[in-house]
Amino acid sequence: MGTFIMVAQLLIGLSILVGLHELGHLLAAKMFGIKVEKFSIGFGPKIVGFKYKETEYVIAPIFLGGYVKIAGIIDESMDTEHLKNEPEPWEYRAKPAWQRLIVMMGGIIVNVVTGIIVFICLTFFYGERYTPAQDLKDGIVVGPIGKEIGLKTGDKLIKVNGEKVQKFGEFRSKIITQRNSTYTVERDGKEITLKIPNGLLNKLVSMKAGNQLFLARSRYDVGAVEKGKGAAEAGIQKGDKILAVNGQPTELFDQLSEVLKKNKGKKVEVTIERKGNKQALKSVAVDTTGRLGFQVNSLLPEKRETFSLGASISKGTYDAFNVVVQQVQVFGRIFKSDASASKSLSGPIGIAKFFGTEWIAERFWRLVGLLSMVLAFMNFLPIPALDGGHVMFLTYEIVSGRPPAERFLIISQNIGMILLIGLMAFAIINDILKVI
Repeated sequence: MGTFIMVAQLLIGLSILVGLHELGHLLAAKMFGIKVEKFSIGFGPKIVGFKYKETEYVIAPIFLGGYVKIAGIIDESMDTEHLKNEPEPWEYRAKPAWQRLIVMMGGIIVNVVTGIIVFICLTFFYGERYTPAQDLKDGIVVGPIGKEIGLKTGDKLIKVNGEKVQKFGEFRSKIITQRNSTYTVERDGKEITLKIPNGLLNKLVSMKAGNQLFLARSRYDVGAVEKGKGAAEAGIQKGDKILAVNGQPTELFDQLSEVLKKNKGKKVEVTIERKGNKQALKSVAVDTTGRLGFQVNSLLPEKRETFSLGASISKGTYDAFNVVVQQVQVFGRIFKSDASASKSLSGPIGIAKFFGTEWIAERFWRLVGLLSMVLAFMNFLPIPALDGGHVMFLTYEIVSGRPPAERFLIISQNIGMILLIGLMAFAIINDILKVI
């Protein structure tokens, strides 16, 4: 069921984004009297569809994109024999360059506007929740990558690149987008600066288990207790605090995990606190995976900041464009060989994982907003067969006063399409290899 929910969210999200993107092209074309022959969400044979006036509206099975077939546009699907005829007044190629430019920018503009609206609404209705860095009194739990840098469990993160950070989540995001970064941590009452290797991004973007940098060190109490497991049979209840296991302190979740791993399949003594009273529970069974059988309720400090409508418009717009800025920064690091393209690139499987196996409205719309801005950015790249390729050629035409040769455009579009198909195949194969 969880996989179904994850896939369904991906398909719904992509359908919204692709549909709006192609709608931008369609509306711009119709605004200038250009005939649109087909509007398709998805690729492949038609599943369902209908025709209204001159345009056929279709839903196709491969939800990895979509397209509008605009009469007279020079692309990889056009019959070159058609070019021998004089352009009809309702054809794309009959229109002035500035109108064609707006048609090509239509999808990008709609995606940008969609992303901005989504981020504004998220800011207004949900605000911003974050863990204040200064409130993490117990520091961090360090994973394998963090150990390579020199971080230690219990360190308190203070600065990135010499600047104090207020929100814990930014300790990771800032080093992904910047080169030659440093962490400043407090350890045993002293401040220590650690240099972060530029190649760290390769490991951070990997989907393979164990590639963790660090997590916030968290206190906790018992959440839902699973029937038939050691915790339930011993009488552990929701809201209890696990103070110790076999006499070893376990008030922090990483302490509990470590002790239970060492006692897989064994029985242990658990000291709990319930409503201020301590109790010792003997012979509590730990299962073979190192669990007592309860969900953990994290007690990480969290702050929720709310915003007025005016502030939401300002912050939502900033957050939307910040997605593009981060994309540019990551691309820059790939070109500088700080990051591997194969590890940084995700296809549909990788994207689906971000949606998760349960429906959470805020997370869904945040991903839709993010993907809308990413889609706009990617489509603006000057690659033939993408909108950005058309924009590049049209800009040349406007500046020079003459269009590129039609044969050159056709060859460019075909090469661009081959590259895009190859990139899509590479992304899907890359997704599969990441989870094998």
